[in-house]
Amino acid sequence: MFFIKKTILITLSCLFMQGALANTDVAWKYLVKSKGTVKYYPNVIKNLVKEDLYFASIPYIKELLTRGKSKSSKELDFLIDKVVTNVGVKQFEVLPTRFLKKSKAPVLKYILAKKYFRQGKYQKSLNALNGTIPKNHPAKPFALFLEGSIFSITKKYKSSLSAYDECIRSSNSSNSSVNFNRKRQLSINRDYCIVGKARSNFAAGKFEQANLDYLDLSKSSHIWPEILFEEAWNSFYMRDYNRTLGKLVTYKAPFISFIFNPEIDVLRSLTYMELCLWKDTLKVVDDFYDENESNHDKIKKFLRKHGKDYKYYYLLAKSRLNGKVRGNKLLNRMLSSITRDATFREMFDYFQTGKDELEIINRLPKSRMKRILKLNLKDALILQRNLVGAYVRKKLHLSWHQVRKTFADMSYIKLEVLSRRKESLYSPEKSMNRGRGDIRNLKRTDKQYFWTFNGEFWADELGDYVFSLKSECSGNAL
Repeated sequence: MFFIKKTILITLSCLFMQGALANTDVAWKYLVKSKGTVKYYPNVIKNLVKEDLYFASIPYIKELLTRGKSKSSKELDFLIDKVVTNVGVKQFEVLPTRFLKKSKAPVLKYILAKKYFRQGKYQKSLNALNGTIPKNHPAKPFALFLEGSIFSITKKYKSSLSAYDECIRSSNSSNSSVNFNRKRQLSINRDYCIVGKARSNFAAGKFEQANLDYLDLSKSSHIWPEILFEEAWNSFYMRDYNRTLGKLVTYKAPFISFIFNPEIDVLRSLTYMELCLWKDTLKVVDDFYDENESNHDKIKKFLRKHGKDYKYYYLLAKSRLNGKVRGNKLLNRMLSSITRDATFREMFDYFQTGKDELEIINRLPKSRMKRILKLNLKDALILQRNLVGAYVRKKLHLSWHQVRKTFADMSYIKLEVLSRRKESLYSPEKSMNRGRGDIRNLKRTDKQYFWTFNGEFWADELGDYVFSLKSECSGNAL
């Protein structure tokens, strides 16, 4: 019995090897046939994709785009779409626009539109999207989010709301027939479109509607913790300062302590200042300086020391994912936030799945094709690793500049408090009675509820807190 089982396993293994050899052997024959040209590269790519060698096929796609003619085919477009779906868009975002324009593959048109968007060429970005991505294409929901963002930035708010609504529908309808990673991406994309509606209404000055739109985002969403800050700003513009403070205090919950955004403290201090609560304002300012000033200088030296060593930054983020904590508390908070970021997770996960291709290639018998595939895979994976490292480095630099800007903002706030405090001392209407925590100061909408918190744990309603402070400003009461 054991002998029979062993024979079956050996036979299955041989069949697998023959199948793998058949496809890579065909790819090799077409590669030899090309004789230094890219004429037969579509056939090479096709056979590599059959073996799920997506990263190994990237160099051939890139060379086809850079050296090939503008001619394209539906089959090639489909292959490119499949490869990008399995390796991510970042591998192709590094290509110049003149090469991306050569392909009619919908996913490359989306990447082209993203590049134009980042360059501030919004009309060109829209032109790259219009009529190029079919309604049922996997890239369509992401293209709709980009479209909505363009309309919002260019102040075409009605069009942006329409695009975001379509984006939400498209993201939901695509959710059932895809793998786990794509489901997660679509879910995040849908949530960003929900938030996009709120952002458009906020930019249009429709703060009440924006407030209702923000409430449509589920607390289970991956992006919900970062959006609380935007909700707080919206409440600030509505002059609902107690709700602003309630949103911001949620960041003290251990559940979302990984969020790093120094502007949270700026908004908190500004809100206290608008309530003329001078001691509270100055405490936020002083605490921020005490916690971050010395570590901020250390991070500056750290970033200079490691320059553009992308491998180091990749390993730094990987160690943080594995639970290793750095000595600098501020750096550790930055890294915790970056490694929870959706873009980072996507890029990092693609790199891990890309390494699985090495196992497929290692099963092939020794040959020149095997060596070439290994080299191609190594080049693609090194690029992916460096893209992850470059992203981590960029986010660390942005975080460092955020802290530096926050120091400047806090200095201004401190001076403003001194000025306003001086004025209030000479105000005959100044009340000496500082009542705090009066339920009469609360405001709420039909989507918000009042909880007595008799026995509940505060994490049950994260984000729904509201302070009940009374304004200390002369002649005002909230």
